[in-house]
Amino acid sequence: MWIVRFFQSSIGKKMIMAFTGMLLFLFLCTHVMGNSTIYLGSSHFQHYADTLHSFPVIVYLFSISLLIIVSLHVGFGLNLYFKNREEGDSRYAVTKRVVENSLASRTMIFSGLFILVFLLVHVAGFTFRDEHEPISELVKELLGGFFYGSFYIIAFSVLGLHLSHGFWSMLQTFGVNHPRYNKLISSLSLFFSVFFFLFFAGIPLYFMTGLGSSY
Repeated sequence: MWIVRFFQSSIGKKMIMAFTGMLLFLFLCTHVMGNSTIYLGSSHFQHYADTLHSFPVIVYLFSISLLIIVSLHVGFGLNLYFKNREEGDSRYAVTKRVVENSLASRTMIFSGLFILVFLLVHVAGFTFRDEHEPISELVKELLGGFFYGSFYIIAFSVLGLHLSHGFWSMLQTFGVNHPRYNKLISSLSLFFSVFFFLFFAGIPLYFMTGLGSSY
């Protein structure tokens, strides 16, 4: 079938990478909205968590969907990486950027795998826990700890690096490429990577520095 042949081609695989990348980007945006309640206090964050988990079916379907999306993104990313290494070509061989981020483009596969490891550790930390411990207390306990908090900060610095090139590549794959808008796209790529880093890295710093003492 043509649809099978399309997704077996390099273009089809890049389209899957771009589409799953877009969904993961939207997940980050929703995660920002939910985690922003941390700065309002433990009661607000606990209320957000309790409201979210009062719909277990939705949470389950969302978790399964996220697992599938991450698996597709990682799987096709690895496939493209090894395929393009054999061809001596770049996985993100697209129109030259206005502002070239060579470090991010060269390390996409490594930053992506590091983020995957972080996701596994992060999910495990909040899954295998004492069910009687409020999630708001667990957040402060984990993210306020030096080692886990530092790992969290490093992970989101790596995510920022990954996103600084990935956001651009996603739009390129979707055909959003015009001299009139390329500088804006580069600025947006930088903005989102810095924004997500500052927001998420700010959470462990909020606890580790004592600013969240009244949380």
